[in-house]
Amino acid sequence: MSRRRVRPEELELWQQVARTAQRIRPEAAARVPAPAPQPEPMIRNPRSAPPTPRIEDFQIGQKAAGAPPAHDVLPGLSERVATAPVQMDKKAFHRMKRGKLIPEAKIDLHGMTMDRAHPALTGFILRSHAAGLRLVLVVTGKGKDRDTGGPIPVRHGVLRHNVPQWLRMPPLAALVLQITEAHLKHGGGGAYYVYLRRQR
Repeated sequence: MSRRRVRPEELELWQQVARTAQRIRPEAAARVPAPAPQPEPMIRNPRSAPPTPRIEDFQIGQKAAGAPPAHDVLPGLSERVATAPVQMDKKAFHRMKRGKLIPEAKIDLHGMTMDRAHPALTGFILRSHAAGLRLVLVVTGKGKDRDTGGPIPVRHGVLRHNVPQWLRMPPLAALVLQITEAHLKHGGGGAYYVYLRRQR
């Protein structure tokens, strides 16, 4: 139900009644403080208003240190293995890279599935370290190109890419000092030299 507006004659009648009315308790009215007058709202002169600050033009990242990387593609396996820091004796490392050091043991993972290759590699490295061997050869093969040209690229050589990762994970990481691609006479890109730490 909507409220109707008061008519002018009704308002006049109410004001006449209000003028003739007397307070029941005039002493109570004296105690009630009068309401504080409300300040009038300030009307600002648009000419005297402070100017709005201007935000300078900027580009996201303009103050960031250094240039952003050109791309975020993971480098190839051979690049990652080749750029790994040399942990062993540098002279022995260069002799090993040239194929002058002869591996003391060899495991051939070529043709194995990942489920068979991982435990075989782990057992081989643990036995070799326990026997006091320093340089072993892990043959992975170069792998077949299984990329069908789909939207997600497939790595060439599954074992070839997983063996370095397995060697850098426990329990083998504590035993392996250096990993590098083998010389051509020992298998080239399809094999790795694994240089083991000394027994303690």
